[in-house]
This record gives sequence, C-alpha cells and structure tokens, in this order.
Amino acid sequence: MFDRPGSGERAILVCVGIGHAPEPDRVAEFGALARSAGAQVLEVITVTRRSPEPRFFLGTGKVEELRQRLVALGADLVVVDNALTPGQERNLEKELNCRVLDRSGLILDIFAQRARTFEGKLQVELAQLEHVSTRLVRGWTHLERQKGGIGLRGPGETQLETDRRLVARRIKTLNDRLDKVLVQRETTRQERKRGAIPTVALVGYTNAGKSTLFNRLTSASAYTADQLFATLDPTVRRLRLAPGLEVALADTVGFVRDLPHELVAAFRSTLQEAREADLLLHVIDAADPERSERIAQVNEVLESIGAQSLPQIAVYNKIDVSGESPHLDFDAGGRVDRLWLSAHTGLGLDLLRDALHQQLGADLHHCILVLPAKSGRARAQLFEAGAVLAERQLDDGSAELEVNLRHRDVARICREAGIELPAAIEPCAPGERFLQSSGRAALDTAEPAVTSGPDVPLIDRPQAIGSN
Repeated sequence: MFDRPGSGERAILVCVGIGHAPEPDRVAEFGALARSAGAQVLEVITVTRRSPEPRFFLGTGKVEELRQRLVALGADLVVVDNALTPGQERNLEKELNCRVLDRSGLILDIFAQRARTFEGKLQVELAQLEHVSTRLVRGWTHLERQKGGIGLRGPGETQLETDRRLVARRIKTLNDRLDKVLVQRETTRQERKRGAIPTVALVGYTNAGKSTLFNRLTSASAYTADQLFATLDPTVRRLRLAPGLEVALADTVGFVRDLPHELVAAFRSTLQEAREADLLLHVIDAADPERSERIAQVNEVLESIGAQSLPQIAVYNKIDVSGESPHLDFDAGGRVDRLWLSAHTGLGLDLLRDALHQQLGADLHHCILVLPAKSGRARAQLFEAGAVLAERQLDDGSAELEVNLRHRDVARICREAGIELPAAIEPCAPGERFLQSSGRAALDTAEPAVTSGPDVPLIDRPQAIGSN
C-alpha cells in the first residue's frame, strides 16, 4: 500500500498553460498564494501543453526534470497551479516521492490557517473533508479477513473503507451544524428586514482592501494584512449614514480565480450575506494592472451564487498608490455607478457615504412631529433610531420634534401613537441633501463615521463630476 509523503514548506511551483504559455499575472498570483500559505518558494517552473497528460497532467519528460530539481534544491513539496485528479496527484507523489498539492488544496490550506470563528472553522473543515474524501489512498491489511488462526480474523474492512465511512459521517455532522448556523443568520437577516435596515455587502477580489474599508467606515477591528485571504470570517456592523438612516455593512470573504467549488458550497452562509444584500460595494484595486480581469472573475463568482442582478457600485480603492483623485461617475439614471477612494488614507470616503445615502436614502421623510405627553414610547423610538434632529417642549406638555426617518417607520410610529402623519418639509430628490446644498443647518448634523483622512469638498451637481 502507498503511504502519502509528509508535507513540507520548501516548495517548487509548477504553472501549466493549456494551449498557451501561462499568463504572467497568474504565475505571480500563484506565487503570492503559496507564500500566503507559508511556503518557501524555491523555484517556479512554467509548462505549456496542448492537452493534459492523463497520468501525470505533465509530460513524462517534465516529471523527470521536476524530480531532478527536487533533489538539487532539497525541496519537499510540489504545488501545481491547476486542478489535478486524485489519480494524477497520487501518481505524481509516487514518482516524485514528495507531497503534491493542486491549486484547490493550496487555497484550502490557506483558509484553514485563517479561519478564527466557530462558523469559519466548520466551513473550512467541511471543504477540506469534501476535497480529501476523493484522495484517501492509504490502507492497512491487518484489519482484513485474509489470515486464518485464532485472533487473526479481522472485521473484513480496510483502513481506507473505515476512513471513508468516518469522513462521510463527519461531513454529515458538519452540514447539520452549518444548517443551524444558516438558520441563525437567516433569523438575523429577517430581523434586519423587519427593522427596515438595508444591508450593504462588500465584495471583491482578495486583497483589494475590503476589510480596510470596512474598518474605516465602521470603526471595527477586522484583521487586515497585505496578503491573500487575510480574513475569512464574515463580520456585520451597523453604519449610520444620516439621522434616521442606518445600514448593516457586511464584510465577506474575498474571491479569487478558480475558487474551489468545495469552498463556494461550504461558505454558503457567508456568501448568503452578499446574495441577500440590498446593495453590493464591489471593491477593486485601482492600482492592479489586471483589474479588468479581476472584475470579470468577481462577477463570475457573483453569478454562481445568484447575486449578479443586485444593485452594485464599483469602488476603486488604493488611489493613494495609483495616483488618481477621488471622484464619482454616474450612470444614465443619475445614480452613482463608480467611485474612486483610498481606504488607507481616508481620501474620498465622504463621497462613498454620499453615494450610499443617495442609493438607500430615497425613503427618508423629513418632517415635524408633535407628540402628546403620553407618547413617551414613540419619542423613545425616535431617539433610539437617531432620527431626532431637534426637539422643543410646548406649553401644553407636548413635544415638537424635527425628525429624519424612513417614511414607513414614521407612518408606523404615528399610527401607534394615534397622531396624524405629517407632510414632509423641504422635499428633495434622493441624495440631493448630500450632493447639493440644502441650506438647512439642522440637516447637517449627521455624525461622520470616518474621522481620519483629508477632507474632500463635495461637488454641487452630479453633472460637474468628471471621470478618468
């Protein structure tokens, strides 16, 4: 029986292009993936083939060359930037006498290192087991019923069969636990919907700066680093855009090309935050020369999870590196389509807040409410929602409140308090309060969530905002 070699960290990377030479950006990204997993990259070998070789994926001559390089460099790990079948992986390990990983196995290893929360660890373990279930190759013989004599008759089951049964049982247990987590997340989402709290999900290619932007907007402390898949665990925080307008901002796992289908399936509860969002912020590395390809790859993953039709704003991050200035682009309907900012320095973050307000604040109702003295519950709800701009006590004991709140919530509070729904004052188009000067000082009391970074003057009219 074959015993799989132990893993190592001194690695040779193999990038195979089918029908063409491997793209340089893909080779560079694969090296970054390997280093993110903790590998010491000794050499990168590129191969061009017309079609994969059934036995090794590589040609026999290239396998022999690879074996010689392993001995010469003292490497103990080979990582192939392609999807290998279980048979090809096993054949390469036998021929090279070292551990062999394909791209999916490498990404799974990175995820296993990064997962921190209970849910994240469950998701990674499930993906690993589903991946390894087809790669169980080791077997014992002492459990088989092949020998006669007292005390030597086994149960007739090899270790391989035992492993498969145990793996299948563990996969079922993990799926059951993740189903409970999914129910809990769905309950939380339904609570947000009942509270009329819109959800904004950050999506994008890995290392585009999603977690840095999330921390800037919400003052959270999500882990950030200049590496692929720095954070995996989903995080949701409330973000106050204006009095009476709060959103739930969700930081999701980063995408990458050829994301293993085991991970897409295992991280379904995490990706559900993106699929159920009211708005997607597609974070893009503006300094990445391959950003067009990255955008297409993220949209491909969004399509695979059913989120391709959701409203989306393209956020070009890292303009402090690319040298661009913060600005907005609008679509034909006058809504923000793209914007440029730097999450690292804070440059342009006020434009993002304006864009979110324009997109999600269409239902805001600015009005004057006169609450009787007995309507203390309604008054408390308004203050709890952060919707009160000003308050004045009247001689009869009632309170006059200037509020800014979603129309549906104003209507509900007035109905419960038994008062008439007031008309809106100073009606304006969605987002006009932020993109144009309204002239009311009371409406400029929104607390900014971002306090650092240079200020960027707002533009009076969308038509005046240029594009690069």
